[in-house]
Formats: sequence, C-alpha cells, structure tokens
Amino acid sequence: MKIKGVRLYGVKDIRLEEFEIPDITEDEVLLKIECNGIAMSTLKEITLAQRHLRVPKNIKKKPVLIGHEFSGTIAKVGERWKDEYQEGKKFVIVPEIPLQIESPGYSYPYFGGAATYCIVPGDVIEKGCLIQRETGAFYELAQAQALYSVVSSFHSNYHSKQGSHDHISGIKEGGNTIILGGAGPMGLMAIRYVLEMEKKPKRLVITDTNQERLEKVRKIIPVEEGRRHGVELYYINPAMVTDSVPVLLAMTNEKGYDDVFVYAPPKCVAEIGNRIMGMDGCMNIYAATADKNYRAGMNIYGSHYLKTKLIGSSGGLRSDMVESLNLIENEKINPAIGITHIGGINAIVDTTLYLKNIPGSKKIIYPQIDFPLTAIEDFRKLGKNDALFSQLADVCSSHGGLWNSEAESILLKHFEK
Repeated sequence: MKIKGVRLYGVKDIRLEEFEIPDITEDEVLLKIECNGIAMSTLKEITLAQRHLRVPKNIKKKPVLIGHEFSGTIAKVGERWKDEYQEGKKFVIVPEIPLQIESPGYSYPYFGGAATYCIVPGDVIEKGCLIQRETGAFYELAQAQALYSVVSSFHSNYHSKQGSHDHISGIKEGGNTIILGGAGPMGLMAIRYVLEMEKKPKRLVITDTNQERLEKVRKIIPVEEGRRHGVELYYINPAMVTDSVPVLLAMTNEKGYDDVFVYAPPKCVAEIGNRIMGMDGCMNIYAATADKNYRAGMNIYGSHYLKTKLIGSSGGLRSDMVESLNLIENEKINPAIGITHIGGINAIVDTTLYLKNIPGSKKIIYPQIDFPLTAIEDFRKLGKNDALFSQLADVCSSHGGLWNSEAESILLKHFEK
C-alpha cells in the first residue's frame, strides 16, 4: 500500500513523501497513526543523522521514518498475533526496545510515527513494546510516550543504603530535589509527576533562565498546589544572580540536593548541578546536545568524599509506560498542559527543522490530515474567518485553554473522508 511519511536521508534532510510499504507478514502488525508528538530528541536525531547512535549508516539509500511519540489504531494484524491484538483498537508504543539500540523513529524504514501508517516488526511485538489500549484520546496516548521517559528518569536515580552496599532506587523521600531547566514541556510533566509521587521530596526547586516560560509554569502549577501535596515548591531564575550556586544551596540550608535533574543541555547547567549535590547526591543527565563531544566539568573531590553519583537517562521500561498510562487515565497528570500547537502531516518537516525557533512548548501532529501548525492561543483570532477554529477555540476555552479529547474529535471529524 501507499502511505505518506517523513523520512530521514541525511543531516537535516527530511522529506515528506508518498511511498510504498510492503504487505505485513504473519508476525507483523500494521498501525494507522493518528497522533505524533514532535520531540526535541528528533531534532537532535536529524542534526546528527548517520552519526546518531540509533540511526543506520545507509539512510541515503534506505531512509528511515522519523517520529517516536505516536499513537493511533491497529489497522491489520498478522496471523501470529490474532489472539492478542484486534483491528480498530488503540495502541501505544514503548520506544526503547529491550536489548537493542534500534528504535522506532530512528532505525526502521517502515516503523515510525511521522507517517499515515507504519509496520511493527514481530521481534518488537515479542518484547512487549506494542501495548493495546481501550481508552484515551490519541494525544494522551502519544504524550504518554513523552511522560514515560520522565517517569523512568525518576526511577533511575538511586541512593546508598547505610551500612550496606545495596542501593535504594528512586529519589530520596523527604529530601531536596531540583530540576534545572525545568520550565519546558517535559519539566511541566516532571513537576506534576513529583507532586503525585507516593514518596515525595520535602523540597522541589525548578530553575529556568527564560523568565516568561518560568512564570507560565508557575501559573499552571502554583506553589500553593505544591503545598497541598506536601512539597515546598520553588521557581528560580538563575540568570537573575551572578552565581546561582550559593542561592540554590541556601534553599537547602547548605545541605545540597539529594537529586538533581538536568533538563537543559548547556554544559554550564550540568556544572551547576554538579556543584550543588549534597552527600550521596545523584545527578541525572536527562537532556544533552547533539554534539558527541559534549563535556562538562565535574567535582571529583565531591564524588570521592561526598559519594555523589552521575547517571544518564533516556527512554524507559515497559513498566514506566504502564505507569504513565495509568497516571493519565486516572487524571493524575493532564498531558495537555504542555501542548501549545496543533498541526497536520504537512507541518512535520518545518516544525521539526525549526523547532527551537517556534515559540511555545509541545507541538502535536495529526498525520491523517493536512493542517498548518497553529498555536492554540490563536484559535479565537482565526475563528473570525473560519468556523472550525471558532469551534476549537470554544472547546479549548471550556477546558482552561488546553487541548482536549473533544477538540481532537472535532478536528479529526472535520477532515473525515
């Protein structure tokens, strides 16, 4: 069959094309993609192209489909999986496939989310990476793939158990946690996740040098809400002071931070994180650059005497995805809080290439339709000349200005063929 999709051919060479995909084999599943999130990690992927760890070397001749945050419905099931998967059911993908570096949206010619349809290989299904769902809006399921990496990062941190060589998984309960560069879409979900944790830190500090973005997050999740969840929540702009380290340490009564999360790539952010760790502190590099030589200074004295730890986090486990889906389904986390733009398949190329220059936070794409990338806050203005935008504006206004399942249904129904 013929599909439309965005494929990677080389450095920042991505193309929206129509091309043939083969019929599925007995151990494959065909997916109809309804929603795809544009991720900053995809921009890093296309910037590095063949130099990216997950991207094959021969993409010039055999391009790969991009997009790893996607959802939709199961279109056709190979004979082997007829008892486990049903056509028409919704799905979500676990992007990090166990025991391999290859991943959807990075490594496969027919397996990625920036397309109308894609094929899931049998070995990926064998590893439990295709999850069938009964409920959830398509944007919620796609955003669960973003949330699951946040959930994984918090489970990845660890601390020492006194009098033992055993480790305690997760952030320190009742401790000091900080998210550096935490006012972006991933930071928003991370804050919400911390507040919903059973074992919470005493103090959660969010930093960002973009004051406008920081204020938006403060309004969405005010410090009073942190207090209601038993967490002291602070928002700090480190650019307001010459050296933010003494200020940040003072907030912990000079004890330092038990858990540091680096959600912004500049090396100075990681260096600040390294300087503010306390005894047995753990710093998680959640964000990095596309530069393979990305390096930052590290306090070796602190590692030796304070027993600090540096780890990295990317992707997650199937259990992290299940936890994310449950958080969304039980309305503990609203994945729409970071969504600012909506678009169709025709908007994928430019949105991905110029992602850093487009204002706002998360951009969501509906690959089955052609629709210009549009800010939700512009719906009302556009609605003066277009009834669809007027309807979308009304529905989003009734949901606090956020994208929602009703708006998604209106949009998709409008373009039904």
